[in-house]
Amino acid sequence: MQGPAGNSSHSLPGGPPSTVASGAGRCESGALMHSFGIFLQGLLGVVAFSTLMLKRFREPKHERRPWRIWFLDTSKQAIGMLFIHFANVYLADLTEEDPCSLYLINFLLDATVGMLLIYMGVRAVSVLVEWQQWESLRFGEYGDPLQCGAWVGQCALYIVIMIFEKSVVFIVLLILQWKKVALLNPIENPDLKLAIVMLIVPFFVNALMFWVVDNFLMRKGRTKAKLEERGANQDPRNGSKVRYRRAASHEESESESLQI
Repeated sequence: MQGPAGNSSHSLPGGPPSTVASGAGRCESGALMHSFGIFLQGLLGVVAFSTLMLKRFREPKHERRPWRIWFLDTSKQAIGMLFIHFANVYLADLTEEDPCSLYLINFLLDATVGMLLIYMGVRAVSVLVEWQQWESLRFGEYGDPLQCGAWVGQCALYIVIMIFEKSVVFIVLLILQWKKVALLNPIENPDLKLAIVMLIVPFFVNALMFWVVDNFLMRKGRTKAKLEERGANQDPRNGSKVRYRRAASHEESESESLQI
């Protein structure tokens, strides 16, 4: 016989684990990594990354990055965001609080305080790189021909920035006791909570974050002009002008970038 409505949400023997804890409408520990949560995370990753593709097509044609340069730029951000995401998933299960609410608080702090910290970190690293003249570590510049070492070095620097950002946000979370804020308590459906935490809110916030951070990590116009001028003066091939990873036309740029 079926029990009261409050107990009807328990999972059946042998069935998939429920995201409800004790019928209270609260996400249980580990709910973020259940099959439904993983599905939402994968869907969010595809949708959020498509935002960066849209941004590329919104760039002026004469400044649009070839696909290879675009991929190197955005892959750094993708790795950094994956680190932040799984750090938030891990931190959400460290306490007895609702993991959905705690994940959402972490995520919103990353999108506000964290965004400022990322900007400060990128600026500080860029100043250091310019001071030391580490040309391969300038964000968005990979040499001509492309140097894998430049991407690895820039990616490592960006991960260090993300570790710094997450550490500061975690300290802020502990000091202000925001982990006790139950943002999703009025919502009793645990699957709806997961959808809000893993897809609905992150979709809009990540779209903005990806767009802004991509501007931090891509090659800047002033540096691009310097490299083109330097290439024109140093090119050993028939004295022709060299453009930094840019073909003579937009069509050539698109076709060249697909020949990896």
